[in-house]
Amino acid sequence: MNTKKLLAAGCLCFSLGPTAFAQGGVDYPDRPIRIVVPFAAGGATDVIARLVGQRAGTELGQPVVVENKAGANGNIGAVTVARAAPDGYTILMATSAHAINATLYPKLDYSLTRDFAALSNLASVPLVLVVNPNVPARTVPEFAAYAQSQGSKLNFGSGGVGTAAHLAAEQFNTLAGTKLQHVAYKGGALAQTDLIGGQIQAMFANLPEVLSQVQAGKLRPLAVTGASRRPNLPEVPTFAEAGLPQIDARSWFGLFAPAGTPAPIVARLSSALAKAVADASVQSRLKELGADPIGDTHEVFQKFVAQDVLRWAELVKRSGASVD
Repeated sequence: MNTKKLLAAGCLCFSLGPTAFAQGGVDYPDRPIRIVVPFAAGGATDVIARLVGQRAGTELGQPVVVENKAGANGNIGAVTVARAAPDGYTILMATSAHAINATLYPKLDYSLTRDFAALSNLASVPLVLVVNPNVPARTVPEFAAYAQSQGSKLNFGSGGVGTAAHLAAEQFNTLAGTKLQHVAYKGGALAQTDLIGGQIQAMFANLPEVLSQVQAGKLRPLAVTGASRRPNLPEVPTFAEAGLPQIDARSWFGLFAPAGTPAPIVARLSSALAKAVADASVQSRLKELGADPIGDTHEVFQKFVAQDVLRWAELVKRSGASVD
């Protein structure tokens, strides 16, 4: 090769180099990252996103900001991120509700498994059945008997149609022979406010959303999902102990990037999130909230999501829940 050709080749490599590095994620991130939380502020999804996001920002060297974009059981925020540029600067805080939506909604403008790259499952939480203190029941059997006596007069709330909390309550109706009426909100925090105020009487809630209110005596817990009692509420029995082992739903909370995000950026985000969840202060705070820290890898979470969509599909069909 002559001198001119060598110089030309050198110039080509130099001109392509920075672009290639940027596309490969070497320069990522060089500006703030936005987490879209598709539910109202104050709920478990929002709290966990802010907690982990702040620590992840330290790992990434850029601020991580949270934007709440509630509506349609998390679908509005999900569509926003699915249509965002796949550059790692707009990511979605999704939950088990999005796995449920895949079956619950006949038509969606996105697919959780096709239109997103799973980054990391941050945490999972049990559900706790809580009632307004004015409800004359202190155990699950007492509440079932009271609800039966009231026919369809009692209401239960949830953070949206098709959430794990909604399906758990519908399952309770089936198993206990009750007729609790569903009232859907744009987030668990809003439902909790009405529960404390007495506008609704009961709720299957994500534990972090109601733990402080339970501890303050503003809500009465009757049972929690899971194989064992919670350290935060050692006096509250599991549903198995209360006679309804079939009720065992949990909510998970994980972050996703739009499909097509370069693999090095996915790996960078996944690693930073796992490190954030592993941080001692984050672990301590998650456990204080009643959540179980996870912080897994892209590959593990991607496989989990695919399996969870199928698992919830069966439960949705069995419960008869619909968006109508």
